[in-house]
Amino acid sequence: MNPTVSVRDLTKRFGRRAVLDGLTLEFGRGVTGLLGPNGAGKTTLLRSLATTLAPDGGEVRALGLDPADRLQRTDLRRRLGYLPQDPGFYPHFTVFELVEYVAILKELTDRRERHREVRRVLTEVDLADRAKTKVRKLSGGMRQRLALAQALLGEPDLLILDEPTVGLDPEQRMRFRALVSRLGESRTVLLSTHQTEDVAALCERVVVMKGGRDVFEGTPRDLAATAAGQVWLSDQPPTASHLFWRTADGRYRTLGARPQGGVPADPGVEDGYLLLLGESAEVAA
Repeated sequence: MNPTVSVRDLTKRFGRRAVLDGLTLEFGRGVTGLLGPNGAGKTTLLRSLATTLAPDGGEVRALGLDPADRLQRTDLRRRLGYLPQDPGFYPHFTVFELVEYVAILKELTDRRERHREVRRVLTEVDLADRAKTKVRKLSGGMRQRLALAQALLGEPDLLILDEPTVGLDPEQRMRFRALVSRLGESRTVLLSTHQTEDVAALCERVVVMKGGRDVFEGTPRDLAATAAGQVWLSDQPPTASHLFWRTADGRYRTLGARPQGGVPADPGVEDGYLLLLGESAEVAA
């Protein structure tokens, strides 16, 4: 992998808490998913890469540019698209007006070309028929697609998406996966999510974060494989594990020690993720 984005010994503190704690990672072309519990540092990392937050220490390089340098930071902003976790909107703008406003901020100065680009990204996220609708009248899922549209302006070389599938229904999520997988063929896409099924279906690589550090880096298949021999199905609930749930067929799926009467089950990405977080929590303790 030829890295297009790298961080070295990245640190960020809020008060006494280290949100990023000496994080070192590299990302290349394709789609990489960030998994982790709330407070793991995912959003702080993405904000640092998107140049909206300056780290306290360490080094960031993206697309060969150093965001700590003012001129290089401006160049980087021209080449990235960012969907924040909580995008702000002007509710009285129409959909078209809002995306055009962002396009002007991204220095798309030719009016005809700008309008063509706005129509293109609205079509990409299935909002072309809502171009004249006021933002305040959109549903939550439509607003999330609107936020994605502005991130796609100018066909950025680096696309940073923080919880992009929040509020999307199954059909919209499927279309999102198709769009992002296509974009990942020619550029670097980083996305943070709590949806392990999105990672399994979409991401070529996955990084699991906890406590401001990475505790796993590899493919989704590698992550699932970490749970091999630790996933069981049984007719009765286990007595020695807190990682279990009742499945739709009435059996119990248990992670960890084999329960009485348990038979092996094929591990998935979610199984590996849950076990990994449990193990890292025990190590930290």
